[in-house]
This record gives sequence, structure tokens and C-alpha cells, in this order.
Amino acid sequence: MIIDQLSSAKKYFSLNRHFEKAFDFLINNDLSKLEEGKYELDGANVYATLMVRQGIAPEAAKHEAHDCYIDIQLCVSGKETFGWSHRSDCESIKEAYNPEKDIVFYANKPDTYIGIKPGQFAIFFPEDVHAPLIGNGEIKKIVVKVKC
Repeated sequence: MIIDQLSSAKKYFSLNRHFEKAFDFLINNDLSKLEEGKYELDGANVYATLMVRQGIAPEAAKHEAHDCYIDIQLCVSGKETFGWSHRSDCESIKEAYNPEKDIVFYANKPDTYIGIKPGQFAIFFPEDVHAPLIGNGEIKKIVVKVKC
């Protein structure tokens, strides 16, 4: 997992061959003016979903992980908290892996919580089990899915 400011994104381009395209989209668009929905950036390799949701309590957040995609989750407005655990510490599967949606849910509770504010992002790799959308009030965010 990585937490950082969007202004520092270039230093992560070398971590994945698709990161530059993903971060270019985040850097070169006025995300506050984008409509909710899905944005195709490079077919199945890179795509983004912009959403506006009400924050939820930590106990209501779903603890999830992905096998085929890395998440870059950027806060556009509001403040979002994520629960986090390393996948090797999560033993209790709540919902089996769904290959069509590339997601598995764990019953384990997060080990730690991390908050981000507008202009900050979190990168979750397949080993990062994360519980998103924790917070109060409206959260506008964009999730960029990057093929591993």
C-alpha cells in the first residue's frame, strides 16, 4: 500500500507499466467537474470509475482484495478513511473470489486505518486488503483499476 499526494505521482510510474497512463488521467483532468461513471483509459488494462457515496461506519465497510488489478483510489472531495490488512493475515473469507469482478471479501477486521483528503491517493496492490468509503458525509472519489 502507498499513500501520497497526487503531486508526487511521477515517482511511482516505474512500479507498473500502466501507472503513467493512470496517473496522467488523474493529473490532466479536472476531476471535480467529471460526471459519475466509468472512463476507459486503455481497454482492460486501465480504466477509472468516478463515484459519489455517503461515508459509512468502520464496521459497515467491506474488507476486500483483488487478484488481477491494482487500485489507485484518489479522494476528490470529502475525507475518506480506509481499513487495511495484509492479505497474509486474512484467513476468514466472507464471500469467495468472483473472477468476473476481480474481488474477494474477508470477514477479518482491518489491522489499521488510514485517512486521505482531497488530492491524496492510496494504491492497493493484490496483497492489500482494504475497506473503503469509511467516513462522514459525502465522499467523491475516483478509483483507477490498473492491470497487474
